[in-house]
Amino acid sequence: MLRAILKAGIATAAILAASAALGDDDTVTIGLILPMTGQQASTGKQEQAGAQLYIQQHGDSVAGKKISLIVKDDGGAADVTKRLAQELIGNDKAKVLMGFGLTPLALAVAPVATEAKVPEIVTAAATAMITEKSPYIVRTSFTLPQAAAPMAEWALKNNIHKVVTLVTDYGPGNDAEKWFSDTFTKGGGTVAEQIRVPLKNPDFAPFLQRVKDDAPDAVFVFVPSGQGSAFMKQFTERGLDKSGIKLIGTGDVTDDDLLADIGDPALGAVTTHHYSADHDSPENKAFVAAFKKANNGLRPNFMAVAAYDGMALVYGALEKTKGASDGDALMDAMKGASWISPRGPISIDPATRDIIQNIYVRKVEKKDGELYNVEFSTIEAVKDPFKAAKN
Repeated sequence: MLRAILKAGIATAAILAASAALGDDDTVTIGLILPMTGQQASTGKQEQAGAQLYIQQHGDSVAGKKISLIVKDDGGAADVTKRLAQELIGNDKAKVLMGFGLTPLALAVAPVATEAKVPEIVTAAATAMITEKSPYIVRTSFTLPQAAAPMAEWALKNNIHKVVTLVTDYGPGNDAEKWFSDTFTKGGGTVAEQIRVPLKNPDFAPFLQRVKDDAPDAVFVFVPSGQGSAFMKQFTERGLDKSGIKLIGTGDVTDDDLLADIGDPALGAVTTHHYSADHDSPENKAFVAAFKKANNGLRPNFMAVAAYDGMALVYGALEKTKGASDGDALMDAMKGASWISPRGPISIDPATRDIIQNIYVRKVEKKDGELYNVEFSTIEAVKDPFKAAKN
């Protein structure tokens, strides 16, 4: 039985590798796999719009190759993500896979990318260890340690001594909890309680009551993109906005896409993140204006910019390879790539295949009647501290 399973696995790998190598030599197909429905649908909407905007602005051909973008909805289910990845490679001859709205979805595709030798560009999922699961994974989003450790450093410098952490209970949340807590306690702060809430259909109210009872100086929060509005609603309903407990966290909780829905309860929240729609650069002003024009006034968030940059990475790699689209050539071209993104200067760490980028400290403020994450401090060229600590 084991021998039969191993033979089947080898056969599957051979088919995937052969399929990836075949196809229309004049076309590079990119399979964008996202949760377009379900709890993380806002991630899918933003990422699809970001990828399509890049193609609209830069044309649908590069280095003599036609770019074909195929968008697939996995509904946030890992088994569906893996099946779609296999179909995109086997049936559509995809040369690049991109997207992955949650960590389990990115991890499900790792063995497929490895077997087929097809680059997997992670433009959403943010657990630090993801890039270690396949030599064909590269990331243009961020890692939670990149954002969480700077938040702890800021808190220590700003009269915050006692904190409760409240995170969603899966990979990125666990990363956020660990890197914030370790950095904060090493600096002399106290973590009174570490609270984890379920990923699916969370009810924050009972957990927020525990925060209120602990009476910390601040609550450090991580929730996935798309859940910030529900969290802030219950934060207000429980009276924490008037309790004197400061709200700090990574930028997911004050997502640009949701700030208008969250409303005034978000005012004053301080977060650390790699992108704000309010980022003051000519590249970002042009990006935001074009994104809104193409999407009926929708404001781009950090998911949109990650997919936009994912496409930039593919285009840049194809230019470097002069159109060669085999997986090893593309991966070699992606390692060490650098460019100016709407978020600021970014590069791909050649050793880890993770993104190196600025992390900004921001505060939610009202500008011209709209809420924005207004940046007031910058930590430049931040590598993923998880991998830096291991090395």
